[in-house]
Amino acid sequence: MINRVVLNETSYFGRGSRRKLAEELKSRRYEKVLLVSDQTLVQNNIVKMITDVLTAEGIIYFEYLNVRPNPTVANVQEGLRVAQISNIDAIIAVGGGSVIDTAKAMSIVMTNPEHSGIVSLDGAIKTRNKGLPVFALPTTSGTAAEVTINYVITDEANNKKMVCVDVHDIPVCAIIDPDLMQGMPQSLAATTGMDALTHAMEGYITKAGWLIPDIFHVNSMALIYKNLEQAANEKDEVAIEKMAYAQYIAGMGFSNVGLGIVHSMAHSLGAYFDTPHGLANAILLPHVLKFNGEVCPELFRNMGKAIGLNMDDLNDEAAVEKVVNAVVELSKKLKIPQTLREIGIQEEMIPTLANQAINDICTAGNPREVTVEDIISLYKKAY
Repeated sequence: MINRVVLNETSYFGRGSRRKLAEELKSRRYEKVLLVSDQTLVQNNIVKMITDVLTAEGIIYFEYLNVRPNPTVANVQEGLRVAQISNIDAIIAVGGGSVIDTAKAMSIVMTNPEHSGIVSLDGAIKTRNKGLPVFALPTTSGTAAEVTINYVITDEANNKKMVCVDVHDIPVCAIIDPDLMQGMPQSLAATTGMDALTHAMEGYITKAGWLIPDIFHVNSMALIYKNLEQAANEKDEVAIEKMAYAQYIAGMGFSNVGLGIVHSMAHSLGAYFDTPHGLANAILLPHVLKFNGEVCPELFRNMGKAIGLNMDDLNDEAAVEKVVNAVVELSKKLKIPQTLREIGIQEEMIPTLANQAINDICTAGNPREVTVEDIISLYKKAY
């Protein structure tokens, strides 16, 4: 068996590490850059924290600040128009997964113009050229887009979330500065944190799991389970910093082995209902864990031990149930809705959602073989 690991070239960690951005740009001789972000981060002065660094060092920058949650093909094309007329050397992505994913898509098209229609990027493809260099500064503790080879763009015309997998899209530099995450609203910190936990747990039990990603996943879920409640509910600075690192570590893992049907099902919810990705994952995770636990209970014993549960003298069913219950209790402490009904999902749409989820690229990684009927049943349990 030959296994591959792909990671970004350079990463910086720690409060204030955003100041390394200018140094990295100058060392690579990038003189003009496009800063990609969203209006919420502009209003919260997070973008200013980065433009202050660029201005102080005399780096010329342009801005595209209209990325929306669950970014669309049109969103990417709009950003591309700004990038193309600005004659830039690199892209700086300041934001959560939506912003960094948009920057990745723009990066790929800038050097592979044959994909300018965007929809051709769907799935695991092999583009010819590395994307325009991306410097990623995450502002949430969830997606780990700064260290993965994945990005997700919504094809609104077909109500589909395209999961694009391409080694050429990985940022050349990631800067994990907890100062950029300190101001997250409680709900965003909670749901993005549960997204990271889903990455760690789903990545750990995926079919492609092996030693090195397993190490990342186990350590990530341990950090998340211990720190997420204090980070989201209490704004504890130490916990926020540990969550910043935990989500990155999870990304190092799942980017190299894939995920499963929590993500397949969440992608359908995002495509049809614009459901925030972390929220969808949080609601679906316990139901899918229980379903998958029937085929890999020993992995659930390991997960339970990693998050500090006593797993001694438990039969397989009890071991799975204990881990699932721990996830549910954490979600409740974070004040996250527990059902799809609570967030306005229409029950009659479940068959449509399931038919799309079964064909999602993440489904292939699920540890248990799954049918459309299984996914329908899981949606109904979550409803």
